[in-house]
Amino acid sequence: MKFCKKYQEYMQGQGKKLPGVGFKKLKKILKNCRREFQSKNDVHGVLHNQTCPQHCPVCDGTFFPSLLKEMSDIVGCFNERAQKLLELHLASGFRKYFIWFKGKLQGSHVALIQEGKDLVNYALINAVAIRKILKKYDKVHFSKQGQAFKSQAQSMHIEILQSPWLCELMAFHINLRETKVKSGMTPASFEGCYLTFNDGKPFLSCELFDSVKLDIDLTCSICLDTVFDPVSLTCGHIFCYMCACSAASVSIVNGLKAAEPKEKCPLCREAGVYEGFVHLDELSILLRRSCSEYWEQRLQMERAERVRQAKEHWESQCRAFVGV
Repeated sequence: MKFCKKYQEYMQGQGKKLPGVGFKKLKKILKNCRREFQSKNDVHGVLHNQTCPQHCPVCDGTFFPSLLKEMSDIVGCFNERAQKLLELHLASGFRKYFIWFKGKLQGSHVALIQEGKDLVNYALINAVAIRKILKKYDKVHFSKQGQAFKSQAQSMHIEILQSPWLCELMAFHINLRETKVKSGMTPASFEGCYLTFNDGKPFLSCELFDSVKLDIDLTCSICLDTVFDPVSLTCGHIFCYMCACSAASVSIVNGLKAAEPKEKCPLCREAGVYEGFVHLDELSILLRRSCSEYWEQRLQMERAERVRQAKEHWESQCRAFVGV
């Protein structure tokens, strides 16, 4: 079965009106674009074997704007639903019942797991759909503008695989699976997500549709160790919380929200990425369980550093108060 038909059947089978890629519509745009170029070349007696013109009315006016809006809608829907689901899962006591009462997510615990599984599948199949349509674009136009558009989408934070909530959902399913195995219960969670170690370095892995594999490196590029108390910046890069504070030139007492807008990501050098950071709580739980000895060592080190920074902070506040 061709992917286009498979994708359409998947989206129709969701039952909910979820935003998706207009795969059939975009392919039709490309077909019309190719036909238009071929007719022009036939008139001039020249074979078309060059990149798309700089100002192609079909691509600039229809294809890319349509895909851009669809990608934005997909990632917006996914982030909102994933955040609500994980908020409910991590809530405890009265707060959890209050969230249930507000109706943010209806159903049982089994429904919660199924919702998470559906969201992961939704993210992955749409990622493959976007990859395929951009590959088709480059094939039609003998260009690399499709890949350039993908880079542009990443800089705009509308690339679904870049979302921190996908990382959190993957960790969520692994945590549920391990909890059920230890309790002797039959796993009911998503089986496609794994925590793997390559030469001692941790990776969060997931098998996508179309035999594509997603690997998320869980090594902090600042301390060059497994991320501890991980956070994801809005650019999608993951760091230890303390390392991110250091990179943003803020103390742990003040936190990442105190970072100046001019501060940049240590990896991609994008500015203004600290204010909208996401604390990866499910990933933190997963790494604490899987790397317990390492986690305990880092915990002791960070406690001492937090105490030191807190002491320096309050001493400076006291000196400022008395005018010293």
